[in-house]
Parts: sequence; structure tokens; C-alpha cells
Amino acid sequence: MNFDFSDDQKMLKEQVRKFLGDKSPLSVTRRILEGDEAYAKDVWKGLVDMGLTGTAIPEEYGGLGLGALELCVIAEELGRAVVATPFSSSVYLASEALKLYGTEAQKQNWLPKLAAGEIIGTLAVSEGTHAASPRNITTAFAGGKLNGTKLPVPDGDIADVAVVLVNSGGSGEQAISLAVVDLNGAGVTREVLRTIDPTRSHATITFKDAPAELMGPAGNGWSQLSRIFDGAAVLFAFEQVGGSEAAIEMARDYSLERYAFGRQIGSYQAIKHKLADMYVKKELAKSNAYFGAMMLNDEGAELPEAAAASRIAGSDAYVFAAQESLQTHGGIGYTWEADTQFHYRRAKLLALTIGSSAQWKEKLATRLEAKNAA
Repeated sequence: MNFDFSDDQKMLKEQVRKFLGDKSPLSVTRRILEGDEAYAKDVWKGLVDMGLTGTAIPEEYGGLGLGALELCVIAEELGRAVVATPFSSSVYLASEALKLYGTEAQKQNWLPKLAAGEIIGTLAVSEGTHAASPRNITTAFAGGKLNGTKLPVPDGDIADVAVVLVNSGGSGEQAISLAVVDLNGAGVTREVLRTIDPTRSHATITFKDAPAELMGPAGNGWSQLSRIFDGAAVLFAFEQVGGSEAAIEMARDYSLERYAFGRQIGSYQAIKHKLADMYVKKELAKSNAYFGAMMLNDEGAELPEAAAASRIAGSDAYVFAAQESLQTHGGIGYTWEADTQFHYRRAKLLALTIGSSAQWKEKLATRLEAKNAA
């Protein structure tokens, strides 16, 4: 069985890498970190102009009509470059949610704008630092109005539309639904949150009688969210693989140019072990991500397990590579001037996006138990 990407997909990957290499070097990410911009608007415009925001959106809604595999190769390059744009929020989360579960009218209204990059989307799930569950979702939908507070919401300060996890009445999972809300409309207030990675903005969003629409029948939101997160887990895993590779290359290059006691530090066994361990974890993450991509593209029966495995391995590999790359650089790696901080910040942030590794490990164990019991 061939798990590799096609020649066309590899060409797309090369084009995205070239564009990001030219337009989004780490100096651009540093500009966002040190400045007042919420994201790199010039890079975002370039991604939009290439049509990438509409990659997996069907042609009838203004997209390119491609698929999950194309999004995976794009995600890997975005992770490698530590890009400071709302691509993941708008494309992996909002666009996919609307494509999968929006009504026809909602798709006609929002997807062409998202595909064209005219608006930015996001997904608002959490209501604090605790893990979201059907028991603790208090943001309420009733009578076409939304009331409650969501935090942290990725790119919530700059997004134009949000898919929101709401309590629509009832008990248990049947009380949970998805709703779509115009964030530029009445009854919406936002406050920027500080996170470990300011190059990816987050916000608190408060709804007070904000007009909203349910996405399809009420009571299906929790199962819908699970599918949205499974797809996003695979895509974030590719970002983490790309970031891991870049962090390893950064450590390798430094180990070959830095001398200590008359020798390249890369010639010391301890540094070789670090690089080897980073590589092994990255390759494990990559193999899981590739299987996850196949399941996502085919909507395979093993997608829930493959997504969880991709998520766990990707988070482990990227956090480890970022930490070891920083260690390889020694004292200079801890300075503000060093670029090692960008991978460390992004690795830590991605490890918590759409749920921590601990939550995904629990999901994987639960899914495997249910499958074995059947």
C-alpha cells in the first residue's frame, strides 16, 4: 500500500514551501511577536491569493474542490515556517465545520467568503481552562439568541464568523448543538488573551443576546464536534511534523557550526543522541500523521483512532524537538534574540489546541476499548 502523496500534491507542497520561505521567514514571525499586529496580513493575503483558503471547499461554494490530502501538505509547510496567520482557525475548524454540518443556506452564505479569504472564521468551544464536556457547556442558545462566554477562542479577536458549541436545552449530549454567529453583529464583545505564543492570537468572546443560527437539528453538536476535532487533529499533526523537522534542522545546523574545546559540538556523543532521539520521535509522528491523512481522506472507519494517535505522536514529537533544539543551542537558545523560542512557543500552544495530549490519550483508550468490546 502506497502511503505517499501524489506528484501533484508534492508540487503543491513545494510551491507553499517556496512562498513561505520568501514571504514568511522567522523574521516575519518575530515582527508579529514584537509588534502590535494580530497576525501577518501580508502572508495571509499571499495564502489567499494562492487559493489555499479554499483548498478543501467544494467548487460550488467558491473553493478549489480538492481534499484532505492537499490540506495536509499545506499544513506541514505552515508548521515548518511557524506561520503567524489564522489559517488553522479559518480553514481546519470553521470552514470544515460549515462544510460538514452547515445547512445549505449557511454554506451558500459563509463558505464562498471563507474560500475567498474575505472573512476569517473560528471555532468557539471551551469556556475556561477545564476540558469541555456536555456537562459544563453553559453558553445557551434559545429563541435565535446566544448568551454566554467562550475562552480561549483561537483568533477570536480577528474572526468575522464563529461556529459555537452551545447548550440548546435538554440533558447530556442531547443538550449540545452547534450554532453559527456573525462576530461583527450585535451582542458580541471580545477581549484579547495573552498566551505562550502571541503570534497566534486568542480571545475571550462574550455573547449577550447575539443573533445566531443552529447548524442543522439540535442535539447533535457533541458528535459533530468530535468529527471536526478528528479532522483538525490530523491537520495539526502535520503542522507539528513540519515544526519538528524545522526544529531538528535548526539544532543540526547549530551543532555543525558551534565549536567547543576545539571540536564541533555535533561531534560529541551527547549531541548525536539528542538529534537521533528527535528524529525518531518525528518519524513516529510522521507515520501516524500519514495514516491519519489516509483515513481522513477516505473517511475511513479507523479515523477516530488514527486521529487520536496522530495528535498524541505529533504533540510529543514537536514539544520534544523544540525543547531539545533549545538545549542543543545552550545558553544562547534561551535569549530573546534566538529563534529557538518560536518553535518552543508554537509547540506548547499546539499541544493544547483542540485538547491536551492527556485528553487525546483518554479518547484513544476509550475508542479502542469500545472497538474491542464490539
